[in-house]
Amino acid sequence: MSKLINWIDERLPIVEAYNKHLGQYYAPKNFNFWYFFGFLAMIVLVNQLVTGIWLTMSYNPTGEGAFASVEYIMRDVQWGWLLRYLHSTGASAFFVVIYLHMFRGIMYGSYQKPRELIWIFGMTIYLVLMAEAFMGYLLPWGQMSYWGAQVIVNLFGAIPVIGEDLSLWIRGDYLISGITLNRFFALHVVALPIVLLGLVVLHILALHEVGSNNPDGIDIKKNKDENGKPKDGIPFHPYYTVHDLMGLGVFLFVFCIVVFFFPEMGGLFLEQPNFEPANPLKTPDHIAPVWYFTPFYAMLRAVTVDLFGLDAKFWGVVVMGGAIAILFVLPWLDRSPVRSIRYKGVLSKIALATLVVSFVVLGYLGIVPATEGRTLVAQVLTFLYFAYFILMPFYTRMEKTKPVPERVTG
Repeated sequence: MSKLINWIDERLPIVEAYNKHLGQYYAPKNFNFWYFFGFLAMIVLVNQLVTGIWLTMSYNPTGEGAFASVEYIMRDVQWGWLLRYLHSTGASAFFVVIYLHMFRGIMYGSYQKPRELIWIFGMTIYLVLMAEAFMGYLLPWGQMSYWGAQVIVNLFGAIPVIGEDLSLWIRGDYLISGITLNRFFALHVVALPIVLLGLVVLHILALHEVGSNNPDGIDIKKNKDENGKPKDGIPFHPYYTVHDLMGLGVFLFVFCIVVFFFPEMGGLFLEQPNFEPANPLKTPDHIAPVWYFTPFYAMLRAVTVDLFGLDAKFWGVVVMGGAIAILFVLPWLDRSPVRSIRYKGVLSKIALATLVVSFVVLGYLGIVPATEGRTLVAQVLTFLYFAYFILMPFYTRMEKTKPVPERVTG
């Protein structure tokens, strides 16, 4: 066996790659609860890929057969109902762990130098994941899938000059139709997963090149022993592989409870209108995207004023796109001399709490029907969301920070 491994390793350095990225990769010894979510995102990605492959074996990507094939999977395919619920619940679980993973990165300054590229790859993964989820959202061909896609695609029509042609190009038809379903299916199961997997690999390679951040925001590579090993680091395997398995056990316990007892999650994960086949002649009483898009949908609806000869719909799309785009430049907005929220000043802590509250409440406002009062609240919260980023260069530079210890504190 050792001769075989040596023979392979001379031609393909598997052992070297294993040591660099797992066995001899030194991670900070003070990882906490927040560091579970990157690993959990990988687990959910595997779940989505495996269950997705099995679902495509029985799915019919046509306007005439899509809804019926989903019903066939649920009722007649052996364990089909479980595969479908694992996939639909996995989509929501993916965004739960990704949002928590992003929050940890913001909280501990994991986007600061030299980890800017890691953050950009991570945000690109988030953007591709949103596109992947949107494409998959249409595939059940239910009422909310159909009309939700209709609303989202029509938003591109608000772009001056090219908007209508762009919407037509995305749909492939003048309305959402079987052609749209077929191309969304191709993108969802082939093109976007390939891009997503490539970005995940780049994200991990960039992370292991500069090393992981930690709750103290201290670079452990700066303090090494006589053997050149970080004094505040421990090998990722077996210490953090076992650590992550504990987090995986808790996650799977919660995940399976949802899958077996609350797969619809009161309409958040699977909306009631989606159990009706798509009908272009019957509009649902209230059209809203799935929950992980609703904060940005609420920002879009919060814009109600026409400006510079362009209607509110266009400016809503600009605000919605800007809310995502501004995340990419976060590494250059933070001027604080420290990374972690532990050592930042009061202004940063208040600003981060405001961002979280604004985002969560906007998510709720995007689910419920708009009223005059809710629109006003959404406008205030949208302003606070952008204020967190736009004012960051000022409050991070002017606030008083705490001294950062030389070694990690645990």
